[in-house]
Amino acid sequence: MTERKNYTASELLAVMSARILKDGQIVFAGVGIPLLAATLAQGVHAPGLTILFEGGVIGPFVVPGELPPSTNEQRCTRRANMVLPITDVLLLLQRGYIDVGFMGGAQIDRYGNLNSSYIGDPEKPAIRLPGTGGGNDISSLTQMIVAMKHEKRRFVNKVDFITSPGFIDGGSSRADSGLIAGGMFRVVTDLAILAFDDDTKEMKVLALHPGVDPDEVRDNTGFDITIPDNVGRTDPPQKNELAVLRNLDPERLYTA
Repeated sequence: MTERKNYTASELLAVMSARILKDGQIVFAGVGIPLLAATLAQGVHAPGLTILFEGGVIGPFVVPGELPPSTNEQRCTRRANMVLPITDVLLLLQRGYIDVGFMGGAQIDRYGNLNSSYIGDPEKPAIRLPGTGGGNDISSLTQMIVAMKHEKRRFVNKVDFITSPGFIDGGSSRADSGLIAGGMFRVVTDLAILAFDDDTKEMKVLALHPGVDPDEVRDNTGFDITIPDNVGRTDPPQKNELAVLRNLDPERLYTA
């Protein structure tokens, strides 16, 4: 089991996700951990990171302690470089201007397909989820980062519905389906950082977080997942990362 830490699982998700983002990139961020991680990256190591929101905002300044509950909320527009119609922002995706897409999901499978539509029988679903929004466009046209809790009910062999495509059925099936750009890059969880095999496109463990053993990942994954014998280890969140993060979210709205 994981050791007791001085940070929450959500804080770990935000820090580990932020580290993947690079200075100078343009990231299409969803609300919640993606927004928090992108803003954290700006404050720690990537001041030239440009954030886009689905609501049409380009280059916002998020005020610490006033995180917007939605990417369509007016707080997203503060000191932004530009506010466009949503269709124009999605056109930027189609034209290849966006480096990274970043969002969460309710289910993900071994090929990185995301479900945020429903759980169960499509005729009578057990749970109805928010749906796609711009999720399909983002995952179809960018390199994707996904942040989510690592649980067997979320990491399933096959998602109930593909809201946002990953590598479809693995191999060349994504390109064969007409999606010639982008693909799943990383999945960040509270247990590990996951990548995808270059050939099969199946999910694999790239690095384990502090205090996590391979069996804990296997026990919380609903399919056989590759964990190399020489699997890497992530560095724990540093004091400066946690300080910036907690300044952004002092009420722990996203990181409790």
